[in-house]
Amino acid sequence: MDTELKSVVRRKYGEAATRAAQGDKGTCCGTSSGCGETDPITRDLYDDETAASLPQTAIGASLGCGNPTALADLHEGEVVLDLGSGGGIDVLLSARRVGPTGKAYGLDMTDEMLALARRNAAEAGATNVEFLKGDIESIPLPDESVDVIISNCVINLSGDKATVLREAFRVLKPGGRFAVSDVVVRGEIPSEIRRSMELWVGCVAGALEMNEFERLLVEAGFEDPSLEPTRVYEPEDARAVLEEAGVDVDALAESVDGRILSAFVRARKPAAAHAGASTSAADEACCGPDCCG
Repeated sequence: MDTELKSVVRRKYGEAATRAAQGDKGTCCGTSSGCGETDPITRDLYDDETAASLPQTAIGASLGCGNPTALADLHEGEVVLDLGSGGGIDVLLSARRVGPTGKAYGLDMTDEMLALARRNAAEAGATNVEFLKGDIESIPLPDESVDVIISNCVINLSGDKATVLREAFRVLKPGGRFAVSDVVVRGEIPSEIRRSMELWVGCVAGALEMNEFERLLVEAGFEDPSLEPTRVYEPEDARAVLEEAGVDVDALAESVDGRILSAFVRARKPAAAHAGASTSAADEACCGPDCCG
């Protein structure tokens, strides 16, 4: 990830974690705390029963654009990794689904989010979770150590998505599943949006075009990639995000009509595939289930 971009993302999501710890709702639009309840990207992702069963600070820190745990078809005993786990909501939900014989890892680069996630896990009494500090471009787990990778509105924030997908492929076991929610675009969007750092942090400017996402998955080695739209944002939805970033909404609203959407992205690592001989500092750190218990 570009150094400047990474710094902005870390700062904004650190602020979001602090707000959540104080009882405020975070927001994926990223530039203030003012649109948390009405933000079209983050609202209504978890039903009332799910929300009531989790620490409120986990709900408050949720900056996602979907609910990957509801779509990933997790099974008892599996090992799950959440890329960009934030306050831990999807890690805690995954831990329930994989049960005591499974494990859920969360990976995040923001100290405030990691502290909040660990506090939420303790409050929830979750014993089969572990939160790791690191970048999604260099996952601190060994090759072929994970059954399922999930993520919720985070891959779009990376300045090097091809590396993220190659790392995901590396740590997945043969036959492992990639099942993430992300903001994507259909066709081209204006360069003014692409250039806005605030909107990148807010899940829009860094979003991949749908065909490009599929292409990068295939190049990383995945098979059967698919993108299923889960929420399409209309011009008035985009208006709230664009105005907060200081963009001329009236000039751009029609050009983003129906082009910005949330999608559930699936792919699979071939059963006969291996991550190969590639190694990294992550292997030396060895935080995975094969060497850390």
